[in-house]
Amino acid sequence: QVQLVESGGGSVEAGGSLRLSCVVVSLYTYDSACVAWFRQAPDKVRERVAAIKADYSTSYADSVKGRFTISRDNANYTLYLQMNSLKPEDTATYYCAADSRYRGTCATGSIGYWGQGTQVTVSS
Repeated sequence: QVQLVESGGGSVEAGGSLRLSCVVVSLYTYDSACVAWFRQAPDKVRERVAAIKADYSTSYADSVKGRFTISRDNANYTLYLQMNSLKPEDTATYYCAADSRYRGTCATGSIGYWGQGTQVTVSS
């Protein structure tokens, strides 16, 4: 059974940094999967923050470009999100996600696996 286990959330002041990690368990095609981070704030739609494909190409939401960096460690089935210069509007529950298609693109409708979420709170 595939599981995505996030860690690294917490509370920081504006301008601070956090690093999220996600261990992907039992996804044996991990190295050919697109993986991503999504977030959802209260009363808002879940949005994709960043994605990294099997070829290591990355994409970011405009709101986080230049501040967040997504990376992956295929040898350890791990996904990371380095978040710098955090703002109060980054406050949300952050979810690790994996596209269930071979060499997919992490389109929201193609996400087959989700983590349980980790809370990030940024105070002003």
